[in-house]
Amino acid sequence: MPSRRRTLLKVIILGDSGVGKTSLMNQYVSKKFSNQYKATIGADFLTKEVQFEDRLFTLQIWDTAGQERFQSLGVAFYRGADCCVLVYDVNSMKSFDNLNNWRQEFLIQASPSDPENFPFVVLGNKVDVDGGNSRVVSEKKARAWCASKGNIPYFETSAKEGINVEEAFQCIAKNALKSGEEEEIYLPDTIDVATNNQPRSTGCEC
Repeated sequence: MPSRRRTLLKVIILGDSGVGKTSLMNQYVSKKFSNQYKATIGADFLTKEVQFEDRLFTLQIWDTAGQERFQSLGVAFYRGADCCVLVYDVNSMKSFDNLNNWRQEFLIQASPSDPENFPFVVLGNKVDVDGGNSRVVSEKKARAWCASKGNIPYFETSAKEGINVEEAFQCIAKNALKSGEEEEIYLPDTIDVATNNQPRSTGCEC
């Protein structure tokens, strides 16, 4: 069978345990949400094919455990990342306050060549909870933090309702592509197991 050239883009999702990292990844890749919470042990990843300007890219999304004992996953895990996604729960001030720790952890472990301009994207998840009445982190506060770190793109999401998930990951993919460290891979012309949908172009203006 013929092979198609595809470029692998590595995305790492970081954040406290329970903020919805796995749910966001599953909602984006397979449009599924589960109320059954199961902590990620170590790390796991899913892939999804995306398309930009008639080129195919394989987005490899790494989901990490937020528990303290799993934070030191090793340099190899972080190295080669094209974009880092920082996730917090808008109903948990602690998860928001820890964003800076996760950002620093990534920069130390990944050692990107240009740390000042490495692409991050911040997601404020669980905006659907209690109709927004349980919210403790305002959008203004979150956007101010993102602005202070070099104008990081920010999205408010709900993995459960699918709110802004597609838009956020389109922006993540576009930023990963801009980071430039592309790794070309040659794969058979088959459908990824985790990909149920046809790739579509994105018009993210991030």
